[in-house]
Amino acid sequence: MTTSHKPTFRAEYSRILRLYPQLFTLDERKALRAIFTHHYDKFSAVGTAPGKSISDKIRIIEIILDEIGLGKAAVISVLLHELVEKKQLTVAEIEKKFNTQVSSIIQGLLRVSELYQRKSSLETENFRKLFLTFAEDIRVILIIIAEHLHIMRTLDAFPEENRQNIAREGSFLYAPLAHRMGLYAIKTEFEDLSLKHTNRDIYKEIAKKINETKRSRDQYISEFITPLKAKLVDTGFDFEIKGRTKSIHSIYSKIKKQNTAFENIYDLFAIRVILDVPIEKEKAACWQAYSIVADMYQPNPKRLRDWLSIPKTNGYESLHTTVLGPDGKWVEVQIRTVRMDEVAEKGLAAHWKYKGIKSESGMDEWLKNIREILENPELNAIDFMDEFKLNLYDKEVFVFTPNGDLHKLPKGATALDFAFSIHSGLGSKCVGAQVNGKNMTIKYVLNNGDQVKVLTSPTQKPNPAWLKVVTTSKAKTKIRQALKEVEYKDAEMGRETIVRRFKNWKIDLDDGKLSRLAKKKGYKTVSDFYQEIAHEKLDMHVVRDAYLELDKQTLPELFETRSAETFSKDIYSAETAGKEDVLVIGEDLKGVDFRLAKCCNPIYGDDVFGFVSVVGGIKIHRTDCPNAPQMIARFGYRIVKARWSGKSVGSQYPITLHIVGHDDIGIVTNITSLISKEKKISLRSISVDSNAGLFQGNLTIMVNDTNDLESIIKKIKLVKGVKSISRNRELVDWLIH
Repeated sequence: MTTSHKPTFRAEYSRILRLYPQLFTLDERKALRAIFTHHYDKFSAVGTAPGKSISDKIRIIEIILDEIGLGKAAVISVLLHELVEKKQLTVAEIEKKFNTQVSSIIQGLLRVSELYQRKSSLETENFRKLFLTFAEDIRVILIIIAEHLHIMRTLDAFPEENRQNIAREGSFLYAPLAHRMGLYAIKTEFEDLSLKHTNRDIYKEIAKKINETKRSRDQYISEFITPLKAKLVDTGFDFEIKGRTKSIHSIYSKIKKQNTAFENIYDLFAIRVILDVPIEKEKAACWQAYSIVADMYQPNPKRLRDWLSIPKTNGYESLHTTVLGPDGKWVEVQIRTVRMDEVAEKGLAAHWKYKGIKSESGMDEWLKNIREILENPELNAIDFMDEFKLNLYDKEVFVFTPNGDLHKLPKGATALDFAFSIHSGLGSKCVGAQVNGKNMTIKYVLNNGDQVKVLTSPTQKPNPAWLKVVTTSKAKTKIRQALKEVEYKDAEMGRETIVRRFKNWKIDLDDGKLSRLAKKKGYKTVSDFYQEIAHEKLDMHVVRDAYLELDKQTLPELFETRSAETFSKDIYSAETAGKEDVLVIGEDLKGVDFRLAKCCNPIYGDDVFGFVSVVGGIKIHRTDCPNAPQMIARFGYRIVKARWSGKSVGSQYPITLHIVGHDDIGIVTNITSLISKEKKISLRSISVDSNAGLFQGNLTIMVNDTNDLESIIKKIKLVKGVKSISRNRELVDWLIH
């Protein structure tokens, strides 16, 4: 051993053994002594930096044992995990020598150490989650908290350039962790020490003012407590009352939050009443004590905090109230039992001690699991700690970019998911990934802590099989978008090929006939047909011959542009002519002259009514006509009943449909081709305009009745690219007619 460390270490190590005689057996002490003797120089080499010496390890062990309450496995892991890292000892050797399982703790400590060496941004929530994921065994987190608390306590020994970063870590990373574990005393110390080194002037100023007011504060606390003690003694309680000055960080937070001076902070201290009662009488005793306090001092009802009925998520239980004490000063009083106080100070360690307690705590999931295990009488505390695993974020993985940036993805995400999470362009060109220095395929499933570099190729394009590789919705959406763009470009290329070849062959190109040809060949849409041509899966000579052999009975020219851009063409101009009277108007009168209103275009099957116009005759409106409410309200005397009768034979009615959709290649052709195949429906006119990739327009068709109308609307909705279709209603000045 080196002379500089030997005496101090021996003295401190001996003191630990005296204080905790049951910690190691005689054989285990001998085994430790042999390890120290053989490996001490290696320890010393590790311990040259502040916070890394053997003496530092002993200080950490003191925190683990005294302030947190861990046991032998944690102590052994702290002492020996670095020897495992340097391959001077194995985990199996340690477990055999000390008859305890340390594998999960040592592996966790090594993984967390590796995480810190990456020097990632510690201020991210993702880092906290990754840290907790790496530390699967809950004891690893508690040991790391103890290590950094010791570092914070010895921060003056560190170089100035390191001090600020370490102090900030204590505040934003370790204080919240300690709070979540229920380690209130440690959490408070982290915050105070962080403030001391990051804002020394404010820390000193508040500390100075606290010291200056100490005598008067102590006197006030005594004046407040004395009559309260007498009342509590009369109840027969075994109790302790003490005054506690709030932490410097807490006071500073109040100064900032309330935007006020130190002198205006009224609750600088709290009175704590700690009752020593059996577990089954805890709540009743606390509320009885509260009743005594409230009888003596006026409580502020807005400041009552009941964490007895519903404890905090980290297990904290207490009853807080603020009362008006002597001289009109507000005083916070905390009422709890010995068990609750120990839980508040030592967090989870106290839960292990008080196993078997039933509680209605609304803890979050992992603390809830701890309590369930603790309440199992078949497990002791050591068994519990050996078996328990922290799976806080088992649905997420955290990976690094080559630059050390941290990314969060769902568990099961692949290298391709990662590429799309960074940028859709990167994902579209991804051919694989370099993970921890090794080349992997796009299907590689990511693990926590992987460092991933995306490999790309300029010739790579997304393909439908990728949808089975990725798991994230973002990647799937981006792949579908990319595939659609590829399909669009391929279809455009295919159509250009047809136009060029037909032009060379001096064949007139008809989109309607092309659509019919695509259907005849078994393609769902004409776009699919174009894509096959682009991929050279169809022989253009075969396409030409099939086109020329098509039935000559086609619709008149529909349109000559591939897009919906400014398309308008009348196809059928026949006027609606009712060959037989299919309307019953009024009291079963027939032969009455009537016309169908243009504002709502009623057809056979619609619910209708008649309206006597000023120029004679009756106009038939749909009951849901946009003008119906005004007509009925203002001219109710001119309304006559009407209904359809018989069958709509030989009569067709014009209906205008309003369509909105994507301006995809051939979409208008597909719609008109669909209508042309319907025996009972004919196309009268079509007028569409396109803008920014979308088209909208009106399609006027001739139908027999509402059944035919509903049928064709359903079919048009299924055409690829159609977003919506509705029955158009044009408002007219019906009063003129």
